[in-house]
Amino acid sequence: MIFEYRQGDFLISTDPGLLDIEAIHSFLTHSYWARGVPPDLVAKSIENSLNFGVFDQTQQIGYANVVTDFTHFAYVQNVFVLEAYQGNGIGRWLMECIVASLQSQGIRRIILVTKDAQLFYQKCGFESLSNQDGWLEILVESPWSKLERSGD
Repeated sequence: MIFEYRQGDFLISTDPGLLDIEAIHSFLTHSYWARGVPPDLVAKSIENSLNFGVFDQTQQIGYANVVTDFTHFAYVQNVFVLEAYQGNGIGRWLMECIVASLQSQGIRRIILVTKDAQLFYQKCGFESLSNQDGWLEILVESPWSKLERSGD
């Protein structure tokens, strides 16, 4: 199922055929959360998730992807809007479209992790985990981050 949302010249679409994988990789490889990520891993992530591309006409200006079972759970990641387009409500609109699309599928839990944008996501309806006691994780340092540091 493809979701599409329009606002003037802007389009948000889950159509993977519209994505500019090079543009997505270019942004992510310079982000704090995916610094140095290889292009093949970006492509693999795109292939295995629900993608939301943000476009100004045909130019990709933003992106987010969602790892989901389309039933109970969704994890939003890799959210960005290019700096030149920030401050115009596009990021908030992107999050509204993501949440609406996921909730229309009946998904009950939508989560994300951010180091520095808690206030932004709270304005989009996200809250701190209601019961953190039950959450566990295995966190493995990404192999490409080791390569990035050794090359500095």
